[in-house]
Amino acid sequence: MRDAALSRELLDWYDRHARALPWRIGPAARAAGERPDPYRVWLSEIMLQQTTVAAVRDYYLAFTARWPCVHDLAAAEDADVMAAWAGLGYYARARNLLKCARVVSRDLDGAFPGSAAGLRALPGIGPYTAAAVAAIAHDEPAVVVDGNVERVMARMFAVETPLPAAKPELAAHAARLTPDHRPGCHAQAVMDLGATICTPKSPACGICPWRDPCAARMQGIAADLPRRSPKAAKPVRRGIAYVARRADGALLLERRPDAGLLGGMLGWPGSDWTESDPTESDRTGSDPASHDRAGAPAGAPPLEAVWRDAGAEVRHTFTHFHLRLAVMVAEVPQDAQPARGTFRTLDPAALPTLMKKVWAVAGSALLPD
Repeated sequence: MRDAALSRELLDWYDRHARALPWRIGPAARAAGERPDPYRVWLSEIMLQQTTVAAVRDYYLAFTARWPCVHDLAAAEDADVMAAWAGLGYYARARNLLKCARVVSRDLDGAFPGSAAGLRALPGIGPYTAAAVAAIAHDEPAVVVDGNVERVMARMFAVETPLPAAKPELAAHAARLTPDHRPGCHAQAVMDLGATICTPKSPACGICPWRDPCAARMQGIAADLPRRSPKAAKPVRRGIAYVARRADGALLLERRPDAGLLGGMLGWPGSDWTESDPTESDRTGSDPASHDRAGAPAGAPPLEAVWRDAGAEVRHTFTHFHLRLAVMVAEVPQDAQPARGTFRTLDPAALPTLMKKVWAVAGSALLPD
């Protein structure tokens, strides 16, 4: 089957079976000439990076209710946006979201560029997001390749080269199939196909619109593709989280530096996360490199108190490493003066997932039954 015919067949399938997602316009609106809002397409694509549709849906609805247009988001307080993002993960996305919104609002009068090349010039927009926004919002025939698209292409063309080495070949196949007519719908159709039919395990080949020309299905290897090179084992890093509760119930929290993991988010004061165990290190050493910005030894508690182990370790996995945190808790007087952080009323919803895990352990140790 020729490439153009494949694309037409997939679009016919998409018109009947497209997922109803809050950032998409429906078939009736599309038929009436309505175009997707570039702001909402961009917002959804940033949120969907390395995150599932199910996890993103409620965040997207909350963001668009609170900040309906790019000017509204650009005018938002950083802390409000970071708190609204809490729990979604990959927090650099939220910082870049604000940077990009402010550039579009201030320098482009709220209008996102219509081309992938123009979009890539904006903060936090890489090749995939630029292509997705250009195709979906502006109907530029940009080639959109995510994990779903890679899986569909690997099976359609029986590409047995393991990922990530296969990426250029899979992108070339996707480019061959991208039509000039309705390229945004085509891009979403391939993603829907991968998400609902050509799934990682047990693909539903019997109902696939591309069943007959699929080379992997004909060879009986569809479920085995795409192949992947073995991943190196993730290292384990360790650290300490300190949770102090003041006499009035306020808790000691600090905002993490913008650079690095969980940047800009609220969290519990703690040690660096290293592959050595900070609970076994000498926290009173004189090496200046072992001291934090406040002059205290790295890993030292944020204030003098009677610290005790909360009795359970917190475990969390980031993209490149596993983290194990010891949790130390303390009850402190009303006039306690921390070396870093501030006492405040806890809003668990404003904490990232890791810090919520810490509170689940610390809260049990600090609060009466």
